[in-house]
Amino acid sequence: MRLHIMVPFLLLPFVAQSQTQAPASGYLAPATSTVEKPYSPQLKSDLVRLRDAALADDYAYQQAAHLTDSIGPRPGGSPQAEAAVQYVASELRKLSLDVRLEPVNVPRWIRGADTAELVEYPGQAQGAAQKIVLTALGGNHPTDPKGLTAEVVVVKSFDELKALGRDKVAGKIILFNVPFDEEKAEAGFADDAYGEAVIYRGAGAKAAAELGAVASLVRSVGGADYRIPHAGWSANAGIPAAAVTAEDADLITRLAVQGTVRMHLVLTSETSARVPSSNVVADLKGSEHPEQVVIVSGHLDSWDLGTGAIDDAAGVVVAMETAQLLRQLHMQPKRTIRVIAWMDEENGGTGHDAYAAAHSGEFADHVAAIESDLGAGHPFGFHAKIKPAALPELKPLEEILRSFGANLIKVTDRSPGSDISPMAEAGVPTFGIMQDGRTYFNYHHTAADTLDKINPQQLRENAAAMAVLAYALAEMPEPLPR
Repeated sequence: MRLHIMVPFLLLPFVAQSQTQAPASGYLAPATSTVEKPYSPQLKSDLVRLRDAALADDYAYQQAAHLTDSIGPRPGGSPQAEAAVQYVASELRKLSLDVRLEPVNVPRWIRGADTAELVEYPGQAQGAAQKIVLTALGGNHPTDPKGLTAEVVVVKSFDELKALGRDKVAGKIILFNVPFDEEKAEAGFADDAYGEAVIYRGAGAKAAAELGAVASLVRSVGGADYRIPHAGWSANAGIPAAAVTAEDADLITRLAVQGTVRMHLVLTSETSARVPSSNVVADLKGSEHPEQVVIVSGHLDSWDLGTGAIDDAAGVVVAMETAQLLRQLHMQPKRTIRVIAWMDEENGGTGHDAYAAAHSGEFADHVAAIESDLGAGHPFGFHAKIKPAALPELKPLEEILRSFGANLIKVTDRSPGSDISPMAEAGVPTFGIMQDGRTYFNYHHTAADTLDKINPQQLRENAAAMAVLAYALAEMPEPLPR
């Protein structure tokens, strides 16, 4: 998951409302009738079979284990990323899908030496220094191998940085100490907490560079606070950029209140020239309308600190399982179901850009696109960028998904996923699985994003949610209204 900030959602309930009755506070009244448009008995039966098969199947978990344990971290442009492309393609060919590798030129992430220490600070013992734990960000402009030494200036907002002015910023290392709101995350608003803090990771270096800073640091965007840094994308501003742990951000802040703090910083990690890679695109052809496409997807690349289990091997494998289940149950959709394993979601989004460039002329026939990129926690339903008039078409899914609590649909005016955003902008109905994200950002982009963070039963639930929605969209008499 890269820099994709979600906006507040309005819950559209699965209840019929009178056209003259005012909706309850906080609810958006549909523009058209919400009278259910029933599914055929055959479709309902097929969706129940699909759900039950998914909830009893371990295909997705086995695929996630291979991607994480056997292939490992998959930063864009790396040998592991290319091995993952070939592996997913081969597995989808085993399901007799029409598989192709669509070219993407991706920035190659190369991890170097990322170290820092405080070499001057109030109360310093003679000859002492303090290690700072950090990781370079995706837009890092590498330091000289010997590093740089400069005073650290702490700010808590872009406004505070701007108020300092160039005289107090030029030649300094800027630290944006903006906490991730863990209470919001624990209360179920992890997306909002992430959105409030991640803007400093994405744009902080650029803002600091414009005022003459020699480097930019950001407090890691995430929870848990076990002195582990969180990697991620940052706009390349021509200066070194890194994320420090929450504990070290607070340490520097406390010391800076007392006097001058100077840091020696070595950040040789870098994004090098672009190299060839691929999106994996695989079609289970529709029996009646093969030109009409329903996408199921997740992104294959990851950061290199962990093994990219919840971000986003989980998303890729539940998309793969949609095809596997349909083959297992001998169910042939009327419309084409397309599995996509996106490349380079994390460090630039070149994968979805390449897909849009190649397929934008076909978006009129893209019936819907589904993405999973918020982990592998229990699914509550879907975020959706759809017209209110589409709700009656989806209402019959409520009872089928209710059995494991995945029956909510929350409507947003922005794309519910980063890689499907070009389609959302073009008017294609788009869906993102709404996972329980209360602990997601504890592990997101860290060394702790490993297979043990995936609960097998919850992964089955995610596979069931994606497969049921995708098949329903592929079987409806008419595509969702736009």
